[in-house]
Amino acid sequence: MTRPHDATISGEMTISIKDMQHRAARELALPSRLGYTALLVAALAVAGVTGSLWATEPSLPARTQAAFAACVAIGLAWAGFAAWVLTRRRVLFANHRIYAARLATAFSGVFVAGAVVLRDRLGMGAVSTAAGMFVIACAALVLAHRRYAQLVERRRALEGGK
Repeated sequence: MTRPHDATISGEMTISIKDMQHRAARELALPSRLGYTALLVAALAVAGVTGSLWATEPSLPARTQAAFAACVAIGLAWAGFAAWVLTRRRVLFANHRIYAARLATAFSGVFVAGAVVLRDRLGMGAVSTAAGMFVIACAALVLAHRRYAQLVERRRALEGGK
């Protein structure tokens, strides 16, 4: 039985106000913030350590310098993402998941490209690891877009089909 403050979405599911509050509380919870804080610290640490190694070793081969530059850029991008999420009042918007999945897809794609170019030196293990990471990142991107579409559909249903 539907109570006055319940909403029916697409004729399939009834969501109570308490359920919506529980979902919102779960997304705004301390563990989410701690996870993004850990990501920020780890990404800055990776970028800092890699950047320090890169700066103190000027005689490194060009490929190594390019790899260090890529690692620093990737670390700074993840740190920027984590800082962006933490500066928002709400942590787990669907947009955040999409942006994170896009970063993961882009950076694992760079890893695939580098592993393929250097496969003679790295071996097929690196190529298959990179390819596996890329497939997982692509799946995360598809799932993030699906989740976003579900939330948009819910919002439309709650707004009365506007």
